[in-house]
Formats: sequence, structure tokens, C-alpha cells
Amino acid sequence: MKIAIVGYGRMGRLIADMARERGHEIVAVIDVDNRADFLSEAFREADVAIEFSVPAAGYDNIMECFRAGVPVVSGTTGFGNRLAELRELCARGEGTLLHSTNFSIGVNVFRALNRYMARIMADFPAYRPFIRETHHIHKLDHPSGTAVTLAEELVESYPRAEGWYEPTVERRPEGAWLPVSSVREGEVAGIHTIKWESDTDWIELTHSAKSRAGFAAGAVTAAEWLAGRKGFFTMGEMLSDITHTSNLFR
Repeated sequence: MKIAIVGYGRMGRLIADMARERGHEIVAVIDVDNRADFLSEAFREADVAIEFSVPAAGYDNIMECFRAGVPVVSGTTGFGNRLAELRELCARGEGTLLHSTNFSIGVNVFRALNRYMARIMADFPAYRPFIRETHHIHKLDHPSGTAVTLAEELVESYPRAEGWYEPTVERRPEGAWLPVSSVREGEVAGIHTIKWESDTDWIELTHSAKSRAGFAAGAVTAAEWLAGRKGFFTMGEMLSDITHTSNLFR
């Protein structure tokens, strides 16, 4: 398969190496200093582009892929509600995108556990939920895209929560709101913890990434799956298809 890499930081290089190891050809590499290559014949020949960049560039990069007619797998987060615009373009047949806040298989299992736990805890109001995420100091957005996804899915599955917020001195909403805190330190690949605490005990679910290799492997797997498809897809839809399940992932 012919793959284009968009965003050639540490993740981009790791993805390119892993794709080559799996027998794929890297036909184009686009970074901040050669964006004109979106118009190149080599880029247009790609079966799939894999885009891992920064929040400020993610939306524009995906749009360039759409204009070139190249399906794109994107793990860039932090461009907010514009993801809804991209979903609408895909629905109109103007692009193909598989977007995820996290491509790790383990994290997606963790998400399923989070939703299931939230439904159980709806019957136990003595327990209060919290989310904490820790990443390397180079990560620009906060909370992480994965933490935001976990928070949104917990709130959706837990009727006692009015919403989620990032705790600050200025912003502490009244009522039953889910706090989502962030820590940036060292070269931490990613730790996400969901804690349910009562006055007598707590229950804690944690996913810790040992390295970025799991994210890269998931992104390449997503590219292999996306080739030849059209529309907007999620990691959950891909995993449901691969595992032949309908309710475990989404």
C-alpha cells in the first residue's frame, strides 16, 4: 500500500518506520516546510495519508488531503468543533477520514470499561468520578484528546454528571460536574486514570502507555483498514469490524 505521512515529528517518523516494516511504501512526507507537496503527484497517488501534527495545523492538513482525494487517518486533537465540519464533508462524499483521539488498542478497551463502569456507578451516588491525564512536556493541548473523549463518554453514560470541566482557580462550576485534570512532565507517553471515590474507599482504572509504539501500530492498522472505504469512521467502528462485535466498541 502507498502511504503519505503528514507531520514528521516523533510520531510521524515512528509511523513511517512501522509502515515500512509491514511492507508499505512511503510515497510522500509532508511537514511544515514543504506544504506545497500536498499538490504533488506523489501525494495524490497515496492510498491513505496518516496525519499526526499539531492542533493549529490538523484541520488544514485534513482539508488538503480531502482536496487531493486522499483518505486520511488522523490522530491530531485540539481543533475543537471543526471535527463536526469534517464529518459533514465526509457525509457529503467530499472526503474520507478515520479520526481518533488515541489509536492504542489498549486505550480503546479502556474506553469500553469506562462506559460500562459509568453505567454501573449510576446506582451508587456516594461515589464521585474524577479523571487525570499525564503526558510529556511537548504535548500542547490539555486535557488530552483521549481524556476529553473519556470525559464525554463518562458523562453520556452517567446521568448524575452535568458535564465535565478542567479545574482552574477561576472556573469551579457548581453542581455535579466531572473534573478532568492534566499534568505535563518528562517524556511520559501517556497515563489516563479514572477514579471513583467515596468517603470510605475508591475504585481506580488506569491505562499507562509504555511508549508511542502502540499508537503508531494502531495508526498503521487503521490506514490498512481505511483503504478503499469512503466516509467518516472512528477507531471503535474499525475495531468492531475487525473483531466482529457490535457492542463492545463504538
